[in-house]
Amino acid sequence: MYRIDSEANRITPLAVKRFSELKISERDHLQEWLENAPEAFGEELLFIQKEFDGFDDTRERLDLLALDKDGNLVIIENKLDDSGRDVVWQALKYASYCANLSRAQVIDIYQRYLNQNFRPSDSEPLNAEEKLSEFLGVEDLKEASINRTRSQRLIFVAAKFRKEVTNVVLWLSQFEIACQCFKVTPYASGDDLFLNVEQIIPTPESRDFMVGMAVKEAEEKSVSDELRNSQRLRLRFWEQALEKIKHSECSLYDNINPGKDHWLSASTGISSVSYALIFAKKEIRVELTFQRADADENTFMFEFMKERKADIEAEFGQPLTWADLPERKACRIQYAKAVDGYDEDNWPAMIDWLSEQIVRFEKTLRKPLKEAGAALKTRAG
Repeated sequence: MYRIDSEANRITPLAVKRFSELKISERDHLQEWLENAPEAFGEELLFIQKEFDGFDDTRERLDLLALDKDGNLVIIENKLDDSGRDVVWQALKYASYCANLSRAQVIDIYQRYLNQNFRPSDSEPLNAEEKLSEFLGVEDLKEASINRTRSQRLIFVAAKFRKEVTNVVLWLSQFEIACQCFKVTPYASGDDLFLNVEQIIPTPESRDFMVGMAVKEAEEKSVSDELRNSQRLRLRFWEQALEKIKHSECSLYDNINPGKDHWLSASTGISSVSYALIFAKKEIRVELTFQRADADENTFMFEFMKERKADIEAEFGQPLTWADLPERKACRIQYAKAVDGYDEDNWPAMIDWLSEQIVRFEKTLRKPLKEAGAALKTRAG
């Protein structure tokens, strides 16, 4: 790794360091860094516990426990300057212990993690089921697969991997045991410290091949599997709802097809800012979502409109929910109604409500949203 000197048009190497000489510890430093920067692993991970020792008849504890977007448990073992010889055996033991965890146990583990590590912003405690549903992209957590049989993954982190470790990891991968090795290297430049995190197993070439095979398998499985009952239910609902909405004043959904998700989006004309109709088990709602890649841009437009909250709500005729979602990039403005959504006898009234509210909602927000988009362009320019 090099530092760029733009003035001299030269590069100078950063000094490679050992964790030990920097007095960096595995638990207090490396583990904390990775826990708070899951993107270092190149994917979205949700950490659900650290220093987990909830195994029967053993005092062993694994470093970090996470879930990936497919609901698979990810066992992460961290070492510093040397992986050691026994790290694979250690992680395999933990994976075998975790393989027996039920859905309810995973939820309980994550709830304890939230209770121990986060303070809620209000009087309501953080709810593990709600956060898991949001992370896995489902309206009802019962729809998500969590810790399926033979789905556990292993991630090893170290500055140096011994050959006996890498050989075993590669061998295990042949048996569809998902293993990854990440090399972490500390660098120094003066008083500044840097950390490079690099995946070395599998290599990018073999990873692409493995991902391709997994996609093919998933496609074949999706063809043979029937839609879940909830998905079929949502598809029927959206078919009826769109038929009604397309004959209303609202033109947002004229070219939108029904889907099996609990939401149906429509463009606002501003990139990555969209209207959405939501059909959930306990509520229906209309919302405006800011989900641009740059979180600052989302916040800017959201705050721009929130400054006009009184005028917007006066024109709309009802209070709105202003969700800035500080833990995520997206921001939302919402209006909701409590319902028994899965009772099909309620659907005609629910569809009438959505059809009426999306017309009011879009009319009310059209001008301030256009002004927010213009203000963003001026700010960027």
